[in-house]
Amino acid sequence: MRATGVGSLPGEDYAEACRIVLGELQDLPHLPELPARGAIANMTGRALAVLDGLDADLQPAGWRLTGTSGSAGVDHRRARSLLAQDLDTVEELVQDSPLTSGGGAFKIQVAGPWTLAATVERPRGDKLLADHGARRDLAQALAEGVRTHVRDVRRRLPGADTLVVQVDEPALSAVLNAQVPTASGFGKHRSIDLPEASQSLEWVLGAIADEGAIPWVHSCAPGTPLGLLRKAGAKGISVDLTQLAAADHDDLATALEAGDTVALGVVPSVDPAGTTPTDKTVTETVERWLDMLGLDAAYDLVLTPACGLAGADWRWARTVLRILTESARHLA
Repeated sequence: MRATGVGSLPGEDYAEACRIVLGELQDLPHLPELPARGAIANMTGRALAVLDGLDADLQPAGWRLTGTSGSAGVDHRRARSLLAQDLDTVEELVQDSPLTSGGGAFKIQVAGPWTLAATVERPRGDKLLADHGARRDLAQALAEGVRTHVRDVRRRLPGADTLVVQVDEPALSAVLNAQVPTASGFGKHRSIDLPEASQSLEWVLGAIADEGAIPWVHSCAPGTPLGLLRKAGAKGISVDLTQLAAADHDDLATALEAGDTVALGVVPSVDPAGTTPTDKTVTETVERWLDMLGLDAAYDLVLTPACGLAGADWRWARTVLRILTESARHLA
């Protein structure tokens, strides 16, 4: 039983965020994301920073692809530079730890092809969802970029025997259910067929597996097709416990019994107005969930916040990480 974070954290001090993650989540620390630093550091900017062969720029309406290599806008170049600087920081802080000497585990995150297609515009306007060819090119560029990103992280963290790559797909459910607004705001993009949705995920998840890393998919949105994620190659599924439908519990039980990982979001991402959870109440919640499934804590279950912690303050973010760590120890 382990604990980890989803990815995002509050504030703009990257070195301090890394120290906290490395100190609190020793079994499975992750690469922090600090979206408070701006669009170049949010989930979309982070993913665009690893694209291979496609460039982008930042417009008032958000990120837009500009074409093939050589046409990157200044903000895209800054996003790439910031990611490299952040990896430099992690590399420096993990010296003389298992992540350099051997036996360590680490998790990195990247937005998935469908969340990117729902948030990034094509060169002539409107979301990439509107263009089949653009969707395909984006997914393939992301897959190749993730390969390079994984190799870079391995070079910097030679002791990371276990490297997890979490593909964030919060928009997947909206994409499949025709809920993504068009540029005008008066209509919705057509739903994507399941075979195409699966293929794009297969390209990205397959690239991760080919590099010897473990592909997870995370979504804290309701209605995410968990079975499709597993068929596409996900070896870990990260969800918010409070957003699960009845069928989702069955999918997660099947995943655990198959030897895959389930990362269960069990602590609110912002300080709740009512009763504050404790390691005891979280432990009891997980035990009840496992009992409902007819399983025990021997399976590969990882405890996480319900979603990213960017909207929390640092007091609550630290509290969440400590609750998760203590709960994982109790369950182990």
